[in-house]
Amino acid sequence: MKFLTKEITTKKAMSLVAVIAFAVLVAISIYVNRESEKISGFGGIKTDFYKRDKVSMEKFKSEEDFKEYVEVMSGDYYSYGFGGDLKTLDSSAPAGAMESRADSEGPYRVSTTNVQVEGIDEPDIVKTDGNDIYFSPENFYYYRFDNMLQVDDIRGILPPTSDIRKLLSIKVFPPADLDIQAKIDKLGSLLLTDGTLVVFSNSNEITGYNVSDPASPKEIWNLKLSKNNYIVQARLSEGKIYAITQQYINHTNPCPVRLFEGNESSLIPCGDIYYPALPISADVTFSTMILDPKSGEVVKKVSFVGSSGASVIYMSDSAIYATYQYDESIVKFSSKFLKEKFQDVAPVWLLDKVSKLDSYDISESSKIAELQFLWNQYINSLDDDEALRVRNELTNRLKDYFKENSRDLERTAIAKINVDDLSMDGLGSVPGHLLNQFALDEYLENLRVATTVGEQFSFGIFGVWDALGGSENDIYILDKNLKEKGSIRGLGVTERIYSARFIQDKGYLVTFRQTDPFYVLDLSDPQNPIMAGELKIPGFSSYLHPISENLIVGIGQDGSNVKVSLFDVSSSKNPKEADKYLLSEYWTDVSNTHRAFLMDQKHEIFFMPSGAGGYIFSYKGGELNLVRVVSNIQAKRAIFINDYLYIVGEDRIVVLNEADWQKINELELR
Repeated sequence: MKFLTKEITTKKAMSLVAVIAFAVLVAISIYVNRESEKISGFGGIKTDFYKRDKVSMEKFKSEEDFKEYVEVMSGDYYSYGFGGDLKTLDSSAPAGAMESRADSEGPYRVSTTNVQVEGIDEPDIVKTDGNDIYFSPENFYYYRFDNMLQVDDIRGILPPTSDIRKLLSIKVFPPADLDIQAKIDKLGSLLLTDGTLVVFSNSNEITGYNVSDPASPKEIWNLKLSKNNYIVQARLSEGKIYAITQQYINHTNPCPVRLFEGNESSLIPCGDIYYPALPISADVTFSTMILDPKSGEVVKKVSFVGSSGASVIYMSDSAIYATYQYDESIVKFSSKFLKEKFQDVAPVWLLDKVSKLDSYDISESSKIAELQFLWNQYINSLDDDEALRVRNELTNRLKDYFKENSRDLERTAIAKINVDDLSMDGLGSVPGHLLNQFALDEYLENLRVATTVGEQFSFGIFGVWDALGGSENDIYILDKNLKEKGSIRGLGVTERIYSARFIQDKGYLVTFRQTDPFYVLDLSDPQNPIMAGELKIPGFSSYLHPISENLIVGIGQDGSNVKVSLFDVSSSKNPKEADKYLLSEYWTDVSNTHRAFLMDQKHEIFFMPSGAGGYIFSYKGGELNLVRVVSNIQAKRAIFINDYLYIVGEDRIVVLNEADWQKINELELR
């Protein structure tokens, strides 16, 4: 009787499982059919982007268009690949100098922020006009808990609450007059133009100050970004500020896009918003605007839909390039893999269904859900021994296939925006992902792009969660329409890019895993670029800076030490490490931001901050010499005015005479 009861219970359970499985299949079928019906009549927008020959930007026709696009391309779209963090505001020319010999006593030689493109300024924590320095400390001290302490001796060692850091206006020239002349209740990255100081605070606020009288700055305008909107990057060119923001899409009311709170002129209507004809996880809008620094007025603006994968912004004299990562169709990739490399293992019914699934005009998320269901159905039909064998076979074959075909899956979209009228000048796409803004460079109407492919990717769709690995690094040259003209592929196998620099018709690349391959690239023929030379040395360089036509300085790490390398590239085929220097330091800000680096060509020196102080190196005669160190300072930046070097730290400013490197003045910052 007990046996009979157990048998009946088991049969009931099996029946229940069968009913549930059938219900799931019906639900998926209904959902897929609904998705297909909904998308097929969707305002001319199709999700079958994988078959398109043309990569382009197109405008939405209406708010309903935008809503349906978002419903299809975001929300339930997901990837089994890798993603990246957006690089927000920090963040090919050496740090320059403004020269004007107005009079013998005034500043005639003034350094500028170390930027990527000469004449296009970038926000930083220090700006100068040659007479004054504006400095926004990065270490914020909020001593709000001191009144909770009951022991007077302990309270006495803490700075008072009034010492909360503020943006400082500092008189710096002549050096004898070094003094704090005003404080501003704002902190952030700065731009300075024609008597106006612009402060980018907390990634969501922009404020303009009139500093024509540096001792009495006056707020003249303030813009607060709208909800879920924040600054990605900004540039200053020819007296105009170019700001790029990212805003997560509101699924209920995706448009118009509002850039700033309470600012009707900052609205971008639905019909003026672009979307990419690419299979992406669309969850944000990128907005580019031109701001008048005098008034804060939004002069021009444009928005386009993108992905919140890691974004890199690069600006040339003619265009702004905004990038984001996305994955091509994982279902299409998986279908090809099963048909080409797993056909001797997978049953015919699975191959047939996956092949048909790839051809359906439905959303990628629906395809992924169905493919995962089919794969699990197949694995669950096997006994334990065979299932384990199949999983191991799949993992090994998939790794090999991914290594050979990863460029068909991981990609970076590149949107090109005209700097004059902010019109969309094109959309391109390259395999892999970018390191930072130096991975992009425009030269003679061609865009050079450095990418890493295959670094981290897993296929949870098949239950493979381990990274497949097999990274490589590529260089792509795109024409003015962002179509590929030439490429160099497969550099630094198993490594990733740590630094890149393009200088005229040459490129320099550092990849790293155990040694530091330094590559010299000949890009003089855009249709046939070549890797001209290679040098392998210990450590790696995370920042490359041109010293002269034949010398490149690299700053990075060798083990636990900061390493400075001087590369001789006079022979592209035979680059050499002309000199090197190891500092007894664990890190340098230059590895995090190029703006911390300063070069003074007149005195043939460069400055770099590090943990214990500021370091000044000479590169005269193609040799590295440490000529001066300023210790016990939280060094952040340095500038030169005439022949004086000002080292700016969180706690003080030290002024050195570049003729003999003697200290001539010092100012405590409180």
